[in-house]
Amino acid sequence: MPGDLSVLLVLDLVGTFAFALNGALTAIRAVDVDLVGVLTLGVITAVGGGIIRDVLLGALPPATFVDWRYLAVAAAGALIAFGFSRQLRRLRISIHVLDAAGLSLFAVSGAGKALELGMGPAQAVLLGALTGVGGGTIRDVLIRRVPDVLRTGLYAIPALLAAALVVITSRVGVDQVLGAPAALTAAGVCFAVRMLGLRFRLNAPRPPGHGPRPGVDPRP
Repeated sequence: MPGDLSVLLVLDLVGTFAFALNGALTAIRAVDVDLVGVLTLGVITAVGGGIIRDVLLGALPPATFVDWRYLAVAAAGALIAFGFSRQLRRLRISIHVLDAAGLSLFAVSGAGKALELGMGPAQAVLLGALTGVGGGTIRDVLIRRVPDVLRTGLYAIPALLAAALVVITSRVGVDQVLGAPAALTAAGVCFAVRMLGLRFRLNAPRPPGHGPRPGVDPRP
C-alpha cells in the first residue's frame, strides 16, 4: 500500500471526495434512494473512473482496491452528503462546483498516471478524460439518465484540455514527473472552462437544427 502522499495520490483522493459528494447529492436529487443507495452511487461516482483507467492501463488490482484510503474517502463523502442533504440541496451551485472539481482533478491525475506508466501522449489525454467522466457516466446509467458527458456542453472538452496540458508540460520538460504547479494549473484551467460553460450555458457544437429544446436547461 502506498504510504507517501504524492501529487497524483493527493489529486486522486481530493477528486474522490468531491465526486463522492457530487454523486450522492445527484442521486438524492434525481431518484428516491435510501442510505445504501446514496452510499453506493456516491462511491461509484467517486471511484468508477479510476477503476476503468487502471484496468485499461493494466495497473491491477486497481488502486481503489489496494489503498484503503480511496474507499474510505469515497464513503465519507457519500455519508456527509446523506447526513447534510437537506442543507446541501439548497445550494444548487454546490453540485456543479463539486462536479467541476472532481472532473478537473481526475482528468489531471488520470493523464499523469498514464504518463507515469509509459503511455503515449494521445493515450494519456484520452485516459485522463476517461478518468474524469467515467464515474459520473456509470452513476447516470444506474439512475437511468443520459450521461452528462453526452448531453451537457463543455464537459468532456475541459477534461481533454486539462489532460492535454499535463502531457504538454511533461513533453516540454516543465515537469518530467507531474508536480504540483503543473497539476494545479491544468486542473484550474479545466475547472474554469467547465464553470464558464455552466455560467453562460455554452455547448459543444450540435448537429444543424438540433439545438436544445426551448425551456430545457442543458445543465445537469
